[in-house]
Amino acid sequence: MARLLPYVPSFITVHLGPPGSPAENVTVSFQDYVKNVACSEVYPTWDEDALRANILAITSFALNRIYTEFYRVRGYPFDITASTAYDQQFYKGRNYFANISRLVDRLFDDYIRRSGFVEPLAAKFCNGTTVSCEGLSQWGSQELATRGYGWLQILKNYYGPNIEIVTDAPKAEYRESYPGAALRQGSRGRSVAQIQTALNRISQSFPAIPKLAVDGIYGPGTEAAVRVFQRVFGLAEDGVVGRMSWYEIERVYAGVLRLSELRSQGLRYEDLDWEFSEPLRVGDRGDRVRQLQYMLAVVAQFVQQVPSLAVDGIFGPGTRDAVAAFQGYEGFASTGEADDRTWDALYELYSGIDDRVLQNRAAFPQLSGGETNVANARQRLEALGYSGSNLQQALRAFQRAKGLPATGRLGEDSARAITQAYQALGYRNSTRMTQYPGAPLSIGSRDAR
Repeated sequence: MARLLPYVPSFITVHLGPPGSPAENVTVSFQDYVKNVACSEVYPTWDEDALRANILAITSFALNRIYTEFYRVRGYPFDITASTAYDQQFYKGRNYFANISRLVDRLFDDYIRRSGFVEPLAAKFCNGTTVSCEGLSQWGSQELATRGYGWLQILKNYYGPNIEIVTDAPKAEYRESYPGAALRQGSRGRSVAQIQTALNRISQSFPAIPKLAVDGIYGPGTEAAVRVFQRVFGLAEDGVVGRMSWYEIERVYAGVLRLSELRSQGLRYEDLDWEFSEPLRVGDRGDRVRQLQYMLAVVAQFVQQVPSLAVDGIFGPGTRDAVAAFQGYEGFASTGEADDRTWDALYELYSGIDDRVLQNRAAFPQLSGGETNVANARQRLEALGYSGSNLQQALRAFQRAKGLPATGRLGEDSARAITQAYQALGYRNSTRMTQYPGAPLSIGSRDAR
């Protein structure tokens, strides 16, 4: 669910056989697990770039299994199996190759993800000789390395150009996502908001489940949605989210987003828990900084005083200036440091924009993948022939052409006008509408224009 930022666990529990088999479960340190798999899957004589690419794939795949609680939500007492039909090769008690061991010591807390996504990539791979798959070819990675490809080039060759590497991921003890007590009417807090977020996404695929306000309050509406979910998925219909309902919601949520697949729809920053954690200032890095920047970037499209900024996870001068500008807009001291008061005010404004404008289905009909955000406005404007260095420039040009006030702000009138113009060109759900042209098409047929 939209519950946690990924972390590297201290330990991982491996089932030494296929799921459901009576094989032994062993618990080892995560670092030793990656060393074991790497020494079982690839050869120490390979080029270092090939080895590094494979180690990152191994780590990312294992972290994806942990992040999605892939086996735990299915009732298994382990995190991953040693079966290559399902996961990665692991041999209990094996020895490690020295060069692979050294590389893993450097890389075990780095992983791959799609740009803009949160979860570690389900970086599937195969040997590329006796078995082929959609993902990294192990022998192919070595062949590319001998041709001069660097490790990142190898990964992008197999997983696509839209990947990035997270380095020095946080470490933490394993903790299950279930909050430890059943949620029912009267419950409040982050866990309730997680359930509401997950049910809203699931309802896109199962429309019988009613939409909810994500307010962290378990009221009659949330109970009604839980009851419908329980009925649809064959659970006891009591309107209470106990352990079984929690993990079934998580399993279905991960399924509709395909979080455990290579071609995931992915968790984005707007799907995460937005509760304030600790002050952010110049020099900080990571996903919390990205969340802060994401909110500022959205707000900047509506509040002229706030400058636009890059969402890169690095709290530099640009982020400091945007925070200070927002603080001035709110009447706070412009310190440039994101404290709890600043975070809460920013989130309140961001969530208001998201609720009233970005999630307004009349202004922004849902696009494929469930994305309804400012980026879609830019995409639509570009399709209409309006572009600029930022959304404001493109939007002002569009507004002038349509006789609207050229504010550069994405209000509902402008959003609706963009949608109407976009649909007039024949676009629906990010693809061209297909209509019968009125005559059969054959070799030699041409468009009229």
